[in-house]
Amino acid sequence: MTGPSRRRRLAAAAVIALAAAAGSACSSSSGGSSGGDRAYLVWDPYPQFADDSAWVALLTRCGAAAGVTVERTGYDTTDLTNKALLAAQQGNAPDVLIVDNPVVSTLAEAGALTTTDENKLDVSGMATNLLGAGQREGKTYGVPIGANTLALYYNRDVLTAAGVDPAAITDWTSLNAALTKVKARGKKGITFSAIGTEEGSFQFLPWFWGAGAQLTTLDSPQATSALTLWTNWLRQGHAPNSVINNTQTTSWQEFATGGYAFAENGTWQLANAEKLDFAYGIIPIPASTGGPAPAPTGGEFVSIPVQQDTDRYGTSQRLVACLTSADNLLTTDTTLSYVAPVATVQERQVAADPKLKVWVEAVRTARGRTGDNLGTRYPRISEPLWTAVQAALSGAETPPEALAAAQATATTR
Repeated sequence: MTGPSRRRRLAAAAVIALAAAAGSACSSSSGGSSGGDRAYLVWDPYPQFADDSAWVALLTRCGAAAGVTVERTGYDTTDLTNKALLAAQQGNAPDVLIVDNPVVSTLAEAGALTTTDENKLDVSGMATNLLGAGQREGKTYGVPIGANTLALYYNRDVLTAAGVDPAAITDWTSLNAALTKVKARGKKGITFSAIGTEEGSFQFLPWFWGAGAQLTTLDSPQATSALTLWTNWLRQGHAPNSVINNTQTTSWQEFATGGYAFAENGTWQLANAEKLDFAYGIIPIPASTGGPAPAPTGGEFVSIPVQQDTDRYGTSQRLVACLTSADNLLTTDTTLSYVAPVATVQERQVAADPKLKVWVEAVRTARGRTGDNLGTRYPRISEPLWTAVQAALSGAETPPEALAAAQATATTR
């Protein structure tokens, strides 16, 4: 994995690294610098966790179990991607790298990561749909540490006053009927994020996939039906015009006012949900014709970068195995508001907190954005998609026109 061809791949990957950003959320600062031969470097996207945090304590314990000292640095997600690519190019990558799942394909294509076949990491117990985000051309490049995704939060008081049973909302027809009843009672229907960034694509994907659309064909009838759904919500007054500029944070703030029936948002809002001044509940985002829609996965992968000194891989493998063991996953994913990537740990999470049941179900049907061998093509598809959503919601173009333009752009990239 050395030589000019790998350097060219790394340079090319750096060009698209900024585009491979997550739409979800966990991110987090403490630092570390390289030490002696027994110091193993870990880079992660959790700068919010300081040296006295449970996360750093876990890293320290895993290092002690492996007989080494762990030196950890937490970076912002985008900064981490660029630093990882540069470090790989310079031959001084960390021993363990924890990155947002859409970034894995970028680093893998650049030749910066070892495969699980090479590093002997056991992924047999991991959920296959979550592993997909870390796979490329049949090879797996890390272990998922956890996942978050999207669902619909609802205001129980608003729905009760409108005579809506949230359990009866199982498809788009029943959801639209609920929104109509809510509006008739003088309340607002649904808020979400349709901003012109990856967050907008992230929030649109459950409706896009829930209609049966595929990212390789942005202008399909199924894709048009999903964008028409959103566009109609604005025209009919079921969703506010502010969704065009909403982030997932600002749309949550709208929901928190108590005036909305629904908000599309993720597991990372659970702590905020407990602070609401009204009773809330959560249901899956419905697919067009019924059942839960596939939602995109957020969350990170723990990977082992390519090293010039291959003797270090054995210890790196022990560190990753420790971080992703069942007991440690339970602790870590509780801290990160993640659903575990292992079914048995998911069951333990639900037993400890029954509110997580709907999230576990959502994660089990979720998809990786870079899956289906899209890899580094995903950012080149996502940007035209969020541009189309913006154009349609603003009224600049009809949904068919906006998606036709998006497909044309994606095809030429």
